[in-house]
Amino acid sequence: MKTMPAQPDRSNKSSTLILGAGPGGLAMAGQLAYRKWPFTLLEASDKVGVAWRNHYDRLHLHTVKEHSALPFLPFPADYPTYVSRAELVTYLEQYAHHFGIQPRFNQVVTSIERTRYGGTQPGRWTVQTTTDTFIADQLVVATGYNRVPNEPQLPGLSTFKGDVIHSRTYRNGDPFRGKQVLVVGMGNTGAELALDLYEHGAEATISVRGPISIVRRDVLGKPTQPTAIFLNKFPNWFYDLVAGISQQLTVGDLSAYGLGKPKYPPSRLIREFGRIPVIDLGTLDQIKAGNIAVAPGIRQINEHLVTFTDGSQRPFDAIVLATGYRPALYELLEPELAARVLNERGYPTALWYDQPGLSGLYFLGFSTPLTGILRSLNINSGLIADHLTRQSTVPHVL
Repeated sequence: MKTMPAQPDRSNKSSTLILGAGPGGLAMAGQLAYRKWPFTLLEASDKVGVAWRNHYDRLHLHTVKEHSALPFLPFPADYPTYVSRAELVTYLEQYAHHFGIQPRFNQVVTSIERTRYGGTQPGRWTVQTTTDTFIADQLVVATGYNRVPNEPQLPGLSTFKGDVIHSRTYRNGDPFRGKQVLVVGMGNTGAELALDLYEHGAEATISVRGPISIVRRDVLGKPTQPTAIFLNKFPNWFYDLVAGISQQLTVGDLSAYGLGKPKYPPSRLIREFGRIPVIDLGTLDQIKAGNIAVAPGIRQINEHLVTFTDGSQRPFDAIVLATGYRPALYELLEPELAARVLNERGYPTALWYDQPGLSGLYFLGFSTPLTGILRSLNINSGLIADHLTRQSTVPHVL
């Protein structure tokens, strides 16, 4: 614990501080605004929803709009079932305006500490940014699990003569038309980028290291998310049984296509291992048709060739790293604090902690829910808001 002077600087004080003005932070701010509970919202960039502004062009939500809106404000009625990236950004702007949410922009957080002033006052939270220091009774960390791009050091990648980009800078496949492109990783992003590359006239190959769990976004023309929400009410064993049968009937064994066969059904992979299945939008059909190639893991990269773990070699003009992101909370939390609240993957283990030295600390948007991330933000932000406001009937004025 860090001991501060008995009479600290009294600027930038707030009863409740929220970090991040993406969907998670806005959901939390909306919950508190609805309850007329004061808060300060910090955002590292100069706009709300900046991550969504920078995603690739074709991106749409994989969950239906009825279960994807933020608290107390449905999507406009004329929005499609699966909301586009641009439509979501507009909605986030409207959400902030609707609730009078005014983030403090360009506040890049560098550290989070538990602070006691002279050892006489209850513990509070000190958040240091590149320009300011903020102090609050309650702190909601909603920076998300996509805060920092994960860029693995693949063997020989630095010697590759073609273009190498991370998926965060990919917009569309037009610059890659007629080129041979290797997509490294087949999560939801990798699968969709490979499809986008194919549709823009590129020759796409996906490098897959292990079995891939795939779920159709729609079955017989109906979204699968409502079914997942319904099944979530039943015991895990029943959900897993139905999910496994459904996956077998709609996807099947993909070993012949280089995608392997997962050991567990998608629901169990999410619940126990935090592995989100690929929500298929058409990539699988193109793989089966031979229009998108699949390769195993990478052994070595040379100037123009990539050698895979099965010994095969293929030439490529470009490599797209669809290798995901990290929450990078270890970089923000003081070591003692990080050791208490983060698991081995660097994710918080709970929404809050009713333990000495951790009261008033909340985490939103780091779970891997069975029924949709945005739906989870809606639900969990309400749980946090209820818990947070119960801790003190009157917000502490600093």
